[in-house]
Amino acid sequence: MNTRLRLSTLSPLQHIIKRSYATTPTITTTNNNINISPDAPTKKMNLFTAINNAMDIALETNKNRYFLTPSSSSSSSSSLSPCFTSCSFIYLVLFRKFPLKMYTRLRLSTLSPLQHIIKRSYATTPTITTTNNNINISPDAPTKKMNLFTAINNAMDIALETDPKAVIFGEDVGFGGVFRCTTGLRDKHGANRVFNTPLCEQGIAGLAVGYTAAGGTAIAEIQFADYIFPAFDQIVNEAAKYRYRSGNQFACAGLTIRAPYGAVGHGAHYHSQSPENYFVHTPGLKVVIPSTPIQAKGLLLASIRDPNPVIFFEPKWLYRSAVEEVPIDDYMIPLGKARIVREGSDVTVVGSGAQMWVLENACHLAEQKLGIRCELIDLCSLLPWDVEAVEASVRKTGRLVISHEAQKTSGFASEIATTIQERCFLS
Repeated sequence: MNTRLRLSTLSPLQHIIKRSYATTPTITTTNNNINISPDAPTKKMNLFTAINNAMDIALETNKNRYFLTPSSSSSSSSSLSPCFTSCSFIYLVLFRKFPLKMYTRLRLSTLSPLQHIIKRSYATTPTITTTNNNINISPDAPTKKMNLFTAINNAMDIALETDPKAVIFGEDVGFGGVFRCTTGLRDKHGANRVFNTPLCEQGIAGLAVGYTAAGGTAIAEIQFADYIFPAFDQIVNEAAKYRYRSGNQFACAGLTIRAPYGAVGHGAHYHSQSPENYFVHTPGLKVVIPSTPIQAKGLLLASIRDPNPVIFFEPKWLYRSAVEEVPIDDYMIPLGKARIVREGSDVTVVGSGAQMWVLENACHLAEQKLGIRCELIDLCSLLPWDVEAVEASVRKTGRLVISHEAQKTSGFASEIATTIQERCFLS
């Protein structure tokens, strides 16, 4: 394996994208992207019969091609996937416990059906009082120097102390986890409240869905965000939609899924991904990304106590490098509120998570070397995101720069750019 890259003008991310595809054989076309003789015999088909005909030809022309479907014959429970068995267990528990009454009629009024779905997918979050810059902490509050992972550990410790229904589970969390975020919690709170699970992300998410739907508080850890995809169905189709599909009778309130994300320079492509945009498209979820120890503690406690399921992405690059004095008391930072890191008048710069440390350095250099005063905004939450804060800043500066670690194509920057374009430059 010769894996050396000649970077030339391509960034490492562009190299990853380029090397993820095989070269597609050239298909000759004449006009309108298709090359079919006008004299070729035809047959009237609808869309599904055309797809059926395509697969028939594929099987005829390639004997090594197979189409796999579930067997219609009965099979033992041992052959069922963990995702199926966890879903079945959840439904058996819930529907034996709760009467199933579905009230799905919508009063459309002035909202579109999609707006109704989004609105009814969330519970109202209790108001968290703040004074300035999204946080309400007395300047006289006792503090302790913490890095990001110890601040997260402290938040979970407080959550377990203040909520007897709270439990923490995931791969290796009983031993402290690979990043030591749960160190000491099992010894302090007991093995029945902090425990390891099998290496099965869909099982972890399935357990979290069932436990919170029955009234518990689940703090589930996906060891690396790159491995959250086996749990995607449980998170997106079960946890996020539970409230809406039951007419607000029951929900996965108290569900928090923690996952370290992003690159650290030596994690390769299975330990370096930033998958947040797969989830911000889903009504019913909240997506949070902290960038400092103070923010991590306050946002995590708010996530755990929020009546909606929350995915809490933790920038693993900052676990040990981000250090500051953190209040040791119990406090929360409201979800969906941005933080003004530094004020400026020339250009608005927006980011989140680990990218904030890159942007802070860039803003400092811009002012030092070019005299450009940047207003830097840390989003803190991507779903919902603080549109009003960004809009107010852009109306002041007239310019906007957005930066994130994830892929550019369909990245969250496109959401921000589109919204601010509509509100500030086209209005």
